[in-house]
Amino acid sequence: MTKIFITADQHFFHGNIIKYCNRPFKSLEQMNETIIRNHNERVKPNDIVYHIGDFCFRNSNNSRGEGTRTTAEEYIQKLNGRIVFIKGNHDQNNSLKTVIESMVINYGGKRMWLIHDPKYARADYSINLVGHIHNNWKFQRREDSIIINVGVDVWGFKPMKLQEIIRFYHLIKKGKVNEA
Repeated sequence: MTKIFITADQHFFHGNIIKYCNRPFKSLEQMNETIIRNHNERVKPNDIVYHIGDFCFRNSNNSRGEGTRTTAEEYIQKLNGRIVFIKGNHDQNNSLKTVIESMVINYGGKRMWLIHDPKYARADYSINLVGHIHNNWKFQRREDSIIINVGVDVWGFKPMKLQEIIRFYHLIKKGKVNEA
């Protein structure tokens, strides 16, 4: 049976993300390998993965920055699942070439808005799934909406089943989870 997963902000081959977000890895290679292993332990080849931005980080040909010249395709081939990419702020020059900036999915009678940056969350959706903010917070309430950060930094560096995110949403609605 096909499962649906949600994730964001892997930042493959982005060396400085380890210190920026206090990720528990000793090297870029360890981070990349751990995230790939965690992903493939959960996601099977026919599962669907909605990736909500910042898949990888890549330097341009003239840049002397903190990424590598590795292409997104090299990492996509290492990951299980059929991945639907939604553009993040680091997906402008990383060879990913996604044209999707946001999307709506309907699951279990819940319509959800998926967008990378939470500043573009929409109050007309009770559930907004976002990335971008790494380990700053796991969820926020905004008007009648709950914004859930699906980035790997707050979910053990692995993608989450959409069912798990929906359960988390219901715990928030019932007041059983506090905002951090």
